[in-house]
Amino acid sequence: MRAAVILPYGRPHRPAASPAAEGAPRAAEARLAEAVGLAASIGVTIVHSAVYPLRERRPSTLLGEGQVEMVKQAIAAQHVALTVVDAALSPVQQRNLERAWDCKVIDRTGLILEIFGERARTREGSLQVELAHLEYQRTRLVRSWTHLERQRGGFGFLGGPGESQIEIDRRLIGERIVKLKRELEQVRRTRGLHRRARERVPYPVIALVGYTNAGKSTLFNALTGAGVHAQDQLFATLDPTMRAIRLPSGRNAILSDTVGFISDLPTQLVEAFRATLEEVAAADIILHVRDVAHPDTAAQRADVQRVLAEMASGPNAALDEGWENRLVEVLNKADLLGGIGQVPGAAPDGPQAAIAVSALTGEGLDGLREALDARLSAGMETLDYVLPASDGARLAWLYRHGEVITREDDEGVVRVTVRLSPSDRARFEQPQT
Repeated sequence: MRAAVILPYGRPHRPAASPAAEGAPRAAEARLAEAVGLAASIGVTIVHSAVYPLRERRPSTLLGEGQVEMVKQAIAAQHVALTVVDAALSPVQQRNLERAWDCKVIDRTGLILEIFGERARTREGSLQVELAHLEYQRTRLVRSWTHLERQRGGFGFLGGPGESQIEIDRRLIGERIVKLKRELEQVRRTRGLHRRARERVPYPVIALVGYTNAGKSTLFNALTGAGVHAQDQLFATLDPTMRAIRLPSGRNAILSDTVGFISDLPTQLVEAFRATLEEVAAADIILHVRDVAHPDTAAQRADVQRVLAEMASGPNAALDEGWENRLVEVLNKADLLGGIGQVPGAAPDGPQAAIAVSALTGEGLDGLREALDARLSAGMETLDYVLPASDGARLAWLYRHGEVITREDDEGVVRVTVRLSPSDRARFEQPQT
């Protein structure tokens, strides 16, 4: 399908209070390039793209009359069947632009939902995408299409004019949304049970977050040896994946790969993907993977931090207030800058750690593993235990979850000195049942 991408540009695309809007404004060219990448990722052929400065936002078409006509001529000359408007369109604006341009028109939210719908693989991901899509479509149900004006006969004994098609569609969508939310709540309960099961055999959790296409899945594969789908493509990963990794000290940890963030993420998806983001909330370390070679890396960083900050605010906050203390930045794609020694801002130590790596070549990964080990070791206690020699299970537990410094085998007992986190110590010392 031949497609055009249009960027109405002028006023900020995010709330003025956003750190990204204040400190790292996104250039129009970079924003258009991102929109073209999003559109190309659903398999369409981009034959026209352009930025159209906005003096004011017209309620009827968003763009000015002259700009609407310019776009009409461009898409007619290129035989465009789909036009992506990289902005939020009201239902009326979308309808009017479709009439003016004689082609299908979708806005940024509709495009991202389309991508998510194609990429979700697990049942949880499919449920989340369907819920987001229905909530978006419910706002599109205006009296704009002729089929929505037809009347259906009433039910029961009274008859009457019955429901209009739009009312039936809205009611059916509402019923499906209620059902999907019920099913997703069951998924969240199941995830909670899995999380509590991990806590009983506790390994630290390290969650990967970052802007889409920052290289999270490539880094995930490099650290775990897994075969998670990794491609130079926006939103290549939608469903959460977890694998065990072994750190230099011998300690085991769980690495979690999550969906990438993006600027102006549809509000429907923020809510629908809450279950996925809960893995971040439960993480001992949050690895913020950045594409340090991207020209908009500062704005992307601000977008991710804004979403994390929103997760830590409000009555239903998923993140605790001290989430920044668990954050480690990974400056990925160092190979595109000439190696980790050429990456600006790298600082492997301290509270504002930023570690330069190339997930593609493997450079810097050993340093990242050591930094993760050191971060997990911070606050650990050195303890002495005397165990019966026959209690091999508890001894093995100490080896799996702590750092055994010394071990002495005497007659019938084993004396060990081990380093444990406070939470692991509490679990190990709790009464056996």
